[in-house]
Amino acid sequence: MKNLPPNLKPPYAIGECFWGVRDVEAFYQAQYDLVAALPDPAAGVFVNDNTVAIQRSLAFTRDKPFMAAYSKHASTEAERGVIWRTATLVWAARQAMRVEGAFVECGCYKGTSARILVDAVELTRPFHIYDLFEHDKAMAHHSMPEHGPDLFQQVKARFADASNVVVTQGRVPESLSNAPARIAFLHVDMNNVEAEIGALETLFDRMAPGGVVILDDFGWLAYRRQQEAEIAWFAARGYPVLELATGQGMVIK
Repeated sequence: MKNLPPNLKPPYAIGECFWGVRDVEAFYQAQYDLVAALPDPAAGVFVNDNTVAIQRSLAFTRDKPFMAAYSKHASTEAERGVIWRTATLVWAARQAMRVEGAFVECGCYKGTSARILVDAVELTRPFHIYDLFEHDKAMAHHSMPEHGPDLFQQVKARFADASNVVVTQGRVPESLSNAPARIAFLHVDMNNVEAEIGALETLFDRMAPGGVVILDDFGWLAYRRQQEAEIAWFAARGYPVLELATGQGMVIK
């Protein structure tokens, strides 16, 4: 939607971060027509990240610490497109600051959302980040463009000025041997049911009461197998998982 409808007024968050679209031109024209059909002025519109929402306050667009960090670190269309997901992570991190424990992320890719979180929250607690950083055809998770032998060092360099952040390369859950004993915040985003359940098996019991878990892939149709496994895993322990409109899942211990 490079040419936005003339009746569009702030707040809005519109981009071109969508997956699984067959006819791109028709898809974006439909978005344009949707916004143009709204009352004049059309405000409170979110069209991005496979989500369409109208007449929303979009409070995260007025969150100055979050928006400053997001503007600084989200450089690609995909990173900008997942703004609502990233804002959810920052909310969860702020909530987790109410309880004791370190922060953990399993599956960081380029470390963009983690870096935004660190800056927006001004996080000084230990933050352990785990990822394979590479991909081959034998791996269950799908590849991403930046996967490769240099990504681990690039992510470490991204946090060079944050001494509280520890970046570990390796397969989860095997690489979690240095994970903290007490956890307040856990972000799981590995696109792999076995790895995600393995992370929960290893880390959830270490979470403080009131700690927050965000499951990035939970509500996405392509990862229905993960959702079903995680619903069953948490239900066996007496916890419901909230499916968010962003596609994430959330559990508060």
